[in-house]
Amino acid sequence: MDLREQKCKPCEGGVPPFTEEEAKEYLSEVPDWEIAQENGRLCIRRTFKFKDFKGSWRFFDEVAALAEDEGHHPDILVRWNRVTITLTTHAIKGLSINDFIMAAKVDDLYGSS
Repeated sequence: MDLREQKCKPCEGGVPPFTEEEAKEYLSEVPDWEIAQENGRLCIRRTFKFKDFKGSWRFFDEVAALAEDEGHHPDILVRWNRVTITLTTHAIKGLSINDFIMAAKVDDLYGSS
């Protein structure tokens, strides 16, 4: 099933985070994202570029609304003409399917901005 058609499910722990190999399999569905490490845990990250600060802020607002709808909240850094989004599943201290679902949906938002 396409990631964009899936809904994030609440994660309260109890499941292992993806290994880097598992994450790489899902990364093929969101190829503009990169796997990174933050505080010793895997995450995925992408920087989006805009014409100006208003464009960056508008995108931030759209991502915030999506995060509320999905119940999965990224770390977001807003700069003048850039927004960097980092996704990880805090409850399991690593990556889960929810991170890739959000990444795909964020990509769609960017494509429609």
